[in-house]
Amino acid sequence: MRHVTILGAGLTGPLLALYFARRGYRVDVYEQSPNFREHGFTGGRSINLALSDRGIRGLEGARVDDEVMKDAIPMKGRMVHALDGKTELQPYSRTGRHINSISRGRLNITMVNASGYHEDVKFHFDFACTNVDFEQKQITLQHSSGEEIVRDVDLLFGADGANSALRHAMERDVEDFTAHTDWLSHGYKELEIPPGPDGEFLIEKNALHIWPRHDFMMIALPNPDATFTSTLFAPMEGENGFDQIKTNADVHDYFNQHFPDALPLMPRLTENWHANPTSQLGTLYSEPWYVDDWACLVGDAAHAIVPFYGQGMNACFEDCRVLNDILDEHGDNDWEAILREFYLRRKRNADAIAQLAVNNFLEMRSKVVDEKFLRKKKIDAALANMFPDRWTPLYEMVTFSHLPYADALEQSRRQDTLLEEIGYDRVEEAIAEGRERVDEVVFTTSST
Repeated sequence: MRHVTILGAGLTGPLLALYFARRGYRVDVYEQSPNFREHGFTGGRSINLALSDRGIRGLEGARVDDEVMKDAIPMKGRMVHALDGKTELQPYSRTGRHINSISRGRLNITMVNASGYHEDVKFHFDFACTNVDFEQKQITLQHSSGEEIVRDVDLLFGADGANSALRHAMERDVEDFTAHTDWLSHGYKELEIPPGPDGEFLIEKNALHIWPRHDFMMIALPNPDATFTSTLFAPMEGENGFDQIKTNADVHDYFNQHFPDALPLMPRLTENWHANPTSQLGTLYSEPWYVDDWACLVGDAAHAIVPFYGQGMNACFEDCRVLNDILDEHGDNDWEAILREFYLRRKRNADAIAQLAVNNFLEMRSKVVDEKFLRKKKIDAALANMFPDRWTPLYEMVTFSHLPYADALEQSRRQDTLLEEIGYDRVEEAIAEGRERVDEVVFTTSST
């Protein structure tokens, strides 16, 4: 049985380690950060995570879903905060389904604990990978003390995130490998809404809160301790940009102008502002993800995306499940074929969710208050209620199904095109007349 080396003990690495250990592999996981089970998880760059069906299914495959879900808070929809302070809940699902708010730090500790309890998984913290030798199949690791070690590797997986050491080595030394990042002009800064004086949630607990302001926005996700992890997404430069906010007075004025109802909820706003970094957002594209029969990128190391569809973690967990499915289907004798099949199955879907995530930024910061968008949402919901086996809103395909991302995107495009061709007025009239009329107007001459 082959030995597996995994770079990165974030979210993807521990789950992948569990899958391999359950198959009888010995696994070593190397992580450059200190052991956060002992030192805690550093905040300020986390962005709370939205765990949905795909991610849960990935966790189920490694039997850690029950433990993870203990800390999950259901979010039933988007709570939209208007400039005048009015709020409106926009449900995520017509059938009451929900997504789950998860603290990244807490989840990371849970995942490492779960995999660390397995006797065939060993974690090595404070080790950074400084070199990959593709000819000798070796990695060089440097401990935080300065000590350097060289390890032979059998199977190597880079689960070390957007700044992956394995990917950088592939860019440098693998002839046919390419990678690039499409940067947004926007960045983000993590902030916080604390509990009330009696430890209560200060705003609706079971919702993802959004303050849409057209070119920028703020969001807030609930935590079990009644705090909210709040994140401002804004241009890096220019009007309403981070570069315009320098002093405590600038911070206060910015929030008083754009988020007046949130300002009283954030007593440590200026402290958080200066303590937490402003980070840029980008989408990583790379190909192919594997080298021969022994090295492969997985998760954000291969396809990091912007966070606006809440699918980054879910896509990474789905990577682990799909790789495990391929092993179930084909066995583990031909690893070059296995890694090729993994890449071919996941690449098109990674590209699709990357596009959807960028598109959803516009939706969250602006379209959630756009009349045409809201009208289309109502039409989508009505058609799905009448014909659940023939019409599914895009958000539900992505978030509450296991349909491949690329197939969901294509199905949504067909549905959108059909609505535009028929016309919203005509479709709404058909809905008002009933199921038979909708069948005649929408479905009789289409293949949707």
